[in-house]
Amino acid sequence: MSVLFVTGTGTEIGKTVTTAAIAAAALARGRSVAVLKPAQTGVTAHEPGDVAEVERLAGPVTGVELARFPEPLAPATAALRAGLPPVGPRDIAEAVAKLAASHDLVLVEGAGGLLVRFDADGHTLADAARLAGAPVLVVAQAGLGTLNATALTALALRSYGLDSPGVVIGSWPAEPDLASRCNLADLPDAADAPLLGVVPEGSGGLAPHAFRTAAPDWLAPALGGSGAFDIPS
Repeated sequence: MSVLFVTGTGTEIGKTVTTAAIAAAALARGRSVAVLKPAQTGVTAHEPGDVAEVERLAGPVTGVELARFPEPLAPATAALRAGLPPVGPRDIAEAVAKLAASHDLVLVEGAGGLLVRFDADGHTLADAARLAGAPVLVVAQAGLGTLNATALTALALRSYGLDSPGVVIGSWPAEPDLASRCNLADLPDAADAPLLGVVPEGSGGLAPHAFRTAAPDWLAPALGGSGAFDIPS
């Protein structure tokens, strides 16, 4: 795939680190990578955002933000409160097309979950992915409650006619509980798509060299991972 949207089943579940891991794996294979963040919220003008974090961890990617809003809110609300124009799905799709013309892989990291509102008309990341004609990877939590959230995201993807290559667990705990261990087997059924990655907890705190070396081992070949994808015990 040349374009991949990355969404989550919620916030703070590892979308940025997962995006960085996919980017690192692609760079290791000699591919050129662009990372697009349509709407960065919750950071001021001079603070590093998610794109900067992907660049720090993964290496030399082309990083693009379409808009930045200071309050940590849904993009539509954050834009309204900041008195700034929102980002619409056509803006996103046009930026994707431009980046795809000059890069082997374009990763588009959403804000929060799939149906978070980007503008006053209620457009979401799903609308942008549909306009771009791109698949959507789902990043999910490991533990209790993730099956319902993942199933709802998968249902929303189907309602928009969107394909998903699979699901990645964005932060696998060092000491997984019973629910987390069972969810390794159950998540593909909830997502109606394969499990394509397990990113260890705390991976974003690794030194960049260590992150880039380890990242391919966290991902299945479908995401550019190295060799057979091994589910941790």
